[in-house]
Amino acid sequence: MLNVSSLSKLYGKKTILKDISFSVQPGEIIGLVGENGAGKSTLLHILATLQNPTKGSISFEEKMYSKDKKYIRKRIGFVPQDIAIWEEFTVEENMVFFEKLSWNRQTKEQLHQLCLDMNLKKWKEPVKTLSGGMKRKLNLAISLIHNPQLLLLDEPTVGIDLKSRKEIGLYLKEQAARKDKIIIYTSHDMDEIINLCNRVVCIGEDPFYNELLISSGKEVITF
Repeated sequence: MLNVSSLSKLYGKKTILKDISFSVQPGEIIGLVGENGAGKSTLLHILATLQNPTKGSISFEEKMYSKDKKYIRKRIGFVPQDIAIWEEFTVEENMVFFEKLSWNRQTKEQLHQLCLDMNLKKWKEPVKTLSGGMKRKLNLAISLIHNPQLLLLDEPTVGIDLKSRKEIGLYLKEQAARKDKIIIYTSHDMDEIINLCNRVVCIGEDPFYNELLISSGKEVITF
């Protein structure tokens, strides 16, 4: 379980996050929504151990972020909004390169199968020749090489075609359901959030998000 308790983040005198508390069970996909600047990416960076909170605590699998950061980092997969792959490399070369940096060893066959599971079939092609949707799939595949149990996704489908969005969504649902992964997912596409996520954390008091999500029947936690 992931447990976030009374989390706050300040930059100087500016409050970015204030008293955020929620828990997530294995197998759940949690949507994270809010206006631009509300603090969604900051919260993801804190959960990814890339930033420290000003106040509050986080635990994952009964390990505290403040004490067991090395263990927790091995259990996290983080996909930033910006695509972080080598354009001149092939898909195969990217997967092999990032496997060398991974906590968990994988064979080339296992890496290839991971891509195939995501319907990413262009194994030998240079990344620069791929569509935006294929690049997003590769970015996600790289984050899964070490089989993380906590997957943090910052708008992983922004700017891509509907078919790729649906394929990524179906794959994430399968990962959560079959492998008990915790997935936290940000998106400005409310249809995507409603269709994909079990519950939603809404940062900020924008009535648009609250009314739309509540009318959908989703459980919404608002801060």
